[in-house]
Amino acid sequence: MGTSLDEEQRVSMQAKETSGQRVTPNQARGATPFAGSAAVLRALESDLRQHVRGEVRFDQGSKALYASDASNYRQIPLGVVVPADIDDLLATLSACRRNDVPFLARGGGTSQNGQCVNVAVVADASKYVNRVVSVDPVARTAIVEPGVVCDTLRDAAEQHGLTFAPDPATHSRCTLGGMIANNSCGAHSVMAGKTVENIEALEVATFDGARFWVGPTSDGELERIIAAGGRQGEIYAALKQLRDTYAEQIRAKFPQIKRRVSGFNLDQLLPENGFNVARALVGTEGTCAVTLQAKVRLVKSPAKRVIVVAGFTDIYTAADAVPHFMRCEPIAIEGLDRAIIRGLQARGLKKDEIALLPEGDAWVVLEFGADTRDAVLQQAQAAAAYFSSGAAGLNISTMLVEDRTLQAKVWSIRETGASAVALSVDPNRPDPVVGWEDAAVDPLRLGDYLRAFQALVDRYGYETSLYGHFGDGCVHARITFDLRSAEGVATWRGFLREAAELVVEFGGSLSGEHGDGQAKAEFLPIMYGPELMQAMEQFKAIWDPANRLNPGKVVHAYRADENLRMGPAYKPVTLHTKLAFASQEGDGFQRAIERCIGMGKCRSLEGGTMCPSYRATREEKYSTRGRAHLFWEMLQGEVIADGWHSREVKEALDTCLACKGCKSDCPTHTDMASYKAEFLSHYYEKNRRPRQALFMGRIGEWAPWAARFARLTNFMTTAPGLSALGKWVAGVAQARALPQFAAATYRQSALRTSRSDTCGDGKKVILWVDTFNDHFTPEVARAAADVLTQLGWQVVLPKSRLCCGRPLYDFGLLERARELLTHIVDDLADDIAAGVPLVGLEPGCLSVFKDELLKQLPDHALAQKLSAQTFLFSDFVARQPFDWPTLAADVVVHGHCHQKALFGMQGDTALLNKLGVKWKLLDTGCCGMAGSFGFNVEHHALSEKIGEDKLFPAVREATAENAQTLVLTNGFSCREQIEHGTGQHALHIAQLAQRALAARQM
Repeated sequence: MGTSLDEEQRVSMQAKETSGQRVTPNQARGATPFAGSAAVLRALESDLRQHVRGEVRFDQGSKALYASDASNYRQIPLGVVVPADIDDLLATLSACRRNDVPFLARGGGTSQNGQCVNVAVVADASKYVNRVVSVDPVARTAIVEPGVVCDTLRDAAEQHGLTFAPDPATHSRCTLGGMIANNSCGAHSVMAGKTVENIEALEVATFDGARFWVGPTSDGELERIIAAGGRQGEIYAALKQLRDTYAEQIRAKFPQIKRRVSGFNLDQLLPENGFNVARALVGTEGTCAVTLQAKVRLVKSPAKRVIVVAGFTDIYTAADAVPHFMRCEPIAIEGLDRAIIRGLQARGLKKDEIALLPEGDAWVVLEFGADTRDAVLQQAQAAAAYFSSGAAGLNISTMLVEDRTLQAKVWSIRETGASAVALSVDPNRPDPVVGWEDAAVDPLRLGDYLRAFQALVDRYGYETSLYGHFGDGCVHARITFDLRSAEGVATWRGFLREAAELVVEFGGSLSGEHGDGQAKAEFLPIMYGPELMQAMEQFKAIWDPANRLNPGKVVHAYRADENLRMGPAYKPVTLHTKLAFASQEGDGFQRAIERCIGMGKCRSLEGGTMCPSYRATREEKYSTRGRAHLFWEMLQGEVIADGWHSREVKEALDTCLACKGCKSDCPTHTDMASYKAEFLSHYYEKNRRPRQALFMGRIGEWAPWAARFARLTNFMTTAPGLSALGKWVAGVAQARALPQFAAATYRQSALRTSRSDTCGDGKKVILWVDTFNDHFTPEVARAAADVLTQLGWQVVLPKSRLCCGRPLYDFGLLERARELLTHIVDDLADDIAAGVPLVGLEPGCLSVFKDELLKQLPDHALAQKLSAQTFLFSDFVARQPFDWPTLAADVVVHGHCHQKALFGMQGDTALLNKLGVKWKLLDTGCCGMAGSFGFNVEHHALSEKIGEDKLFPAVREATAENAQTLVLTNGFSCREQIEHGTGQHALHIAQLAQRALAARQM
């Protein structure tokens, strides 16, 4: 186009050049953020609210939530819209056009190069516009909406033995709209290519109001479209002219590699590629048109899969072996160097997974697929034998993994390992970040490229991990860039330029997977030269002449060092906290919040526990990432200015179940339950605590008094009228049945029988009987004491009644909780010092000793010792040498969230195996009760929805197939939720063990 710069842009360029920053004309045009007046924004909001049926959000909390993604960048949006359907998405676009403001369509927010943030109206399609419209197994295609998650499409396709091949590491939460925008790839692009090769057609909308389907276009069809006129005809005529003008340069200068993701796919307009307008739009990052629907290609999904893991002496020799990998025809070839493994080991993470790797200092995972077990094993064994024989001329160790569960463990290292080591354990080294993340070269030159790249990294004094899609020559690198000082940023810019030049020297692409956004866009002229950059600018102008779709990305782009989220302007904050936030990666609340790097695993809809409130609502602010982003903004004080008294943060935390799922499921172990407790402790210093804090939070204090009059208490909580009034006063949902107090607590019965003094002649064990199992289900405590006694232990109780204070944390009552813990440590001091183990029944209460105790009393030696010698009942019992009788029973097991997060389910499964029962561990996430959460009148509906997501259907299905099936869960709240939701009575594992022992005595 060659438009001259206006005077304001020239002044801006001169100012930047004066500061020593190199500026190109491509950068200077269009890289200024939109600045709408207050009147414009008011009119925009009014217009949106009038015409959009979905959710229109211009509050500060929503702006804070969508200001960041998984990249280094941050831009505050004008507002956020959550459209109800495709028509609503179009209505949002129309309102932006009428008010002449920028528009950004956002998917899962997992982009790493800044594509998902902008000063624009952000439309989040992931909540509602997320249908798999249809699957055609004969044609092997599907039609999807842009907000559908990749794994949702893959699950629908698998019902027909098909799959959507591109599968980024974020496949459990990235959306198809985002994958199309970024031209995403993944481990299996070896099998079927990038997203662009898997798009058949797109229905798109332009900013100026046109809507039509695009795809491959024959010469005759092209002429008909142009002749028909209208906006589509105008676009196609301009595209044809663009193609004719630049065809030879495109053929000559576009890198001929499988993973060219940088720049626009102008090559798809060439006649030999069928003038495929749909594929030309793939990878344009929402800068040209908005995807409304996509027709995608499905491929056959191998029914059986096996992996071979090959160990090498270093990552370079592993890369040299790519030709040997290819001859074995795997469907995935993934490389991994020692840095991530050593980082995981330094943090004590993924021990079991790392143990699966063969000897080496770098590894390549080869996946093979076939229709039958014999066929896939033949392929995998042949590959393993080939490498083990030394035929490749390399010293290689191999391991074949057939079990799908073990395969998943190996893949988890590759998919989450880099995120798990995202914070540096060396305070003198910057954190590894995504400032140069995914370049690609010819796979056959990968080894030489990696050697040259590592030399460049070393010369700049950085450290890096190297991993990626070796079969396609795409390498990911998390590098210790210093982005928090002006000097560090200047050095980084020098590195980026040299890194770009090195990739081009090897005939590669600046981006091989994550797109350009603004992280790579500034350096695209190095890769393409001025003429092709002008062609790409023209391509953008043909579609979006007003430059209102995701402006400042790919072309006319922001500089790589603009809009940095944690750049030189990042504000360190020192806060006094009541809990100690300390880790290998650094101390303090701000450092804890920095753990979230935005990869969004908390938005996954399948597997694991986190994040139950997001799964039930699909609301970004109810995800762990969303809450972490709000905390981050709270600490910076720009968008959220009320600090500890922020209503926006309080609202987001209100639906946090404090399940601790994020503490274990999140690759960075973001600990939202602790952040919530800390925040509430400060928030309620100036704001009134809800009435539930007295009745639910302090249950450990009033339950012993109510238990003295159990019959009267139970009458009052069940009698019509009285029950309703009591629930209203306590803030309990009317639909909930309150648990009934036992006629006698376990402690009372134990003291009457002198159990605590005379049970067993063996070694002593403290049985920690919590408030719930003492007052409501003492039969569980009796079962545990009985089992421990028969195993030869002397079971004792604390001298006085003690409480861990677990419910207090849900209401920020941290000072009172600390008093209780101090009392516990003092009361048990002699036994703690003597090494007497403490065995408990309720995972939520036991988690206090493993987690909160160390945050409340971080410097107390006895507290640390108590934490170390605290055991969940199943963990303790399963490791005892004992000849267990077998029990004929079918059992389905639901794991309590805190148990899964802090203890794991190994103790339960080991004990179930010893009992000889037929068991199944349900993948049911969180039950939705979470202590008092599900009783709360404000949370009851959400609690039921969470239960209905996985748990209730799984229990109903299991008990419908076999009415004798036993339901097992160790959490009191889980058992309450299961009974309320399904009518099934659930057992504690101590009761199951007691049944087995009783059966032997009969």
